[in-house]
Amino acid sequence: MTVTTRSPWTFALCWLTVVFEGYDIVALGAAIPRLLDSRYAGITALDATFIATISLVGVGIGAAAIGPITDRFGRRIPLMLCVLVFSVFTLIFPVLPNTGLLALARFLAGLGLGGCMPVAVTMMQESARENGKAHSSTMTMTGYHAGAVTASLLAIVFGAHWGWLFTLGGVLGLVLLPVMWAKLPETSTVATGGHDDAHPRVRPADVLRQPYLRTTLGLWVAAFMGLLLVYGLNTWLPQLMRGAGYGVSNSLLMLLVLNVGAIIGLLVGGRIADRRGVKGTTMFWFGAAAVLLLLLSIRIQNEILLNAVVLVTGVFVFCAQVLVYGFVGYLYPRQIVATGMGLTSGVGRIGAIVGPWFTGLLVAGGVAYPGGFYLFAIAAVLGVLAVAVIPKPRLTTPTDGQATRAARAA
Repeated sequence: MTVTTRSPWTFALCWLTVVFEGYDIVALGAAIPRLLDSRYAGITALDATFIATISLVGVGIGAAAIGPITDRFGRRIPLMLCVLVFSVFTLIFPVLPNTGLLALARFLAGLGLGGCMPVAVTMMQESARENGKAHSSTMTMTGYHAGAVTASLLAIVFGAHWGWLFTLGGVLGLVLLPVMWAKLPETSTVATGGHDDAHPRVRPADVLRQPYLRTTLGLWVAAFMGLLLVYGLNTWLPQLMRGAGYGVSNSLLMLLVLNVGAIIGLLVGGRIADRRGVKGTTMFWFGAAAVLLLLLSIRIQNEILLNAVVLVTGVFVFCAQVLVYGFVGYLYPRQIVATGMGLTSGVGRIGAIVGPWFTGLLVAGGVAYPGGFYLFAIAAVLGVLAVAVIPKPRLTTPTDGQATRAARAA
């Protein structure tokens, strides 16, 4: 399947940047049991929970803050700075002597990491053909799952030597930087002096004013629900399935099958959205996810059928979230598209924290099965409703005046 972008370097480097996020999330998850077993730096379960949470807080702040910066100064240099910050603080993480410094390093690495994905997706959309923005977004996000699979395999190879996961991630980020400097083109018209003088510059705060308010709120709620699903399922699916009576090995296999389905969904979902319409496709994807999640709340005896349902669930759940990002390039004028993308991603990260946390409460209360799947299905339905209120986008990147007229007309 081809990628609808005019620059192969843009795709390759943006895709590799997104790889780091999937790699980092899994690397931390794989390292925490090793940290606790070895009592590294006197770490406790409470410390580990705080470190994991503060890392996600950093990612959310980084995602929200990067948009206005790149809308003002361009995409290329801020993206490289984000990679630099992430790489340095990931590299030093394994050698820090106490939990306070470990948490600080994870927070700062999260700031850099949070800025990477929204800028990478924005650059991909800007370098894509006008009717290929959703597909370019979903193709870029396959990097997340490639990074997650890579970190999973390396965690097995490194075993108790958990520090090598972070050392390798930091080194690879630093190695990528000179390649980005040499080969990554600038995609922002602001940085190249190509802005449209026929209309006044839109200020970043205008995403919360008319005519963008309805669009912004719809995107934020949809992104929140989407990442609640993604992180909630990736964190707790094995435990939920164990609560249903499935074996441990089967539960872990289902997590792998879920992410294989995610890759399939990302490969096809964006192309369908660009051809059939981003709004209708995203609503269908969220709706199908809700039905499948409810189906998983029923114990399925046939193992092949069960894994098939999990696979198809992955196809819809993960791609629905990424299709929300596919909206952004069609709905905001180019002058503030990175601001819209960054804020949408940043608010979505709150869902990434709430999802695992609330599901954990259900696990602790002994009602995670089937209650967890009911929670996820409700989140998917709310995703449908959020997308429903977003104005139907044009299949071109709007200028300031076009976006304003389209939003008012809707």
